[in-house]
Amino acid sequence: MIRIESSIEGRRFYLHKLEQLLKPRGYTIGGNWDYDKGFFDYKMANDEGYQFLRIPFTAVDGQLDKRGAVVELGKPFVLNHVYQGGLDDGPNSGNMTASFNQFAEPEDPDGSLDDKYISKGRDLVKNLEALLQG
Repeated sequence: MIRIESSIEGRRFYLHKLEQLLKPRGYTIGGNWDYDKGFFDYKMANDEGYQFLRIPFTAVDGQLDKRGAVVELGKPFVLNHVYQGGLDDGPNSGNMTASFNQFAEPEDPDGSLDDKYISKGRDLVKNLEALLQG
């Protein structure tokens, strides 16, 4: 994981407004959000893992699942999730287990990053700074 210095850190926005700005540009809210924190993810590539720019946010007024929530952005970072080749976690995986556990655990959730993804992440952050300045 490589953190990227940015002027968006500490900025506050209505979550709904932020979603309207970021989703059309390829950002999604990562699946591991909670009622008070989450991430906007931008998938840069799928090169021997998944390379993401991740923008953390924390609710400062309201809860994320409620209308009108205000969030504060954290420090952006680039990460590489490297996944195992197989889809099951063990030899005793049956149909019932497979229907709930469709994806393998990450082999290395903090895999090493090629410089091209770090550079791309920095470019994406610069674009975000320009987009969110107004």
